[in-house]
Amino acid sequence: MIINDAVFGELAYFLVWSRDTTIHFYGKETEIALTVEGEEDGKFDEEQYTAYQSLIQNWEHLQQSVLQAIFDYYKQKRHELGYDIEFNEDYPLIETQDQLLERIALLEIVVPYGDIFEDRDIGLLFDCTWDTENGLGLRLLNEKVTEVGYQDVAI
Repeated sequence: MIINDAVFGELAYFLVWSRDTTIHFYGKETEIALTVEGEEDGKFDEEQYTAYQSLIQNWEHLQQSVLQAIFDYYKQKRHELGYDIEFNEDYPLIETQDQLLERIALLEIVVPYGDIFEDRDIGLLFDCTWDTENGLGLRLLNEKVTEVGYQDVAI
């Protein structure tokens, strides 16, 4: 089934509503998936609309906090695994955000059901070179990064 939603655009349904779209991420046009959780009837929660619209309005500003959160997570994970002491080619020393950008790729924006949290809830999924199996996920509540980890934190 396909619907044309006034906010999310044309979405196709297969277990979740989704579409491919393009977003600017750090100056580059990036092909991503937009996934909106919802029932087959195509009716979404008002909170989902609010969360998505707020994300899009604040996207330019949010990118810096997203990248900083990933940078901090990477440094912490590298330290926890002991790779700040012993070399590991999957977890090299990354000293700048530009180096980090070479190792991540934004894949998807997830708009979960609106009643899970009381806040504007958005998930971001990334591929990353250091953990190709689990990837990287971020949860944004009210446009603030609240959790960084494997992709499942964003779903």
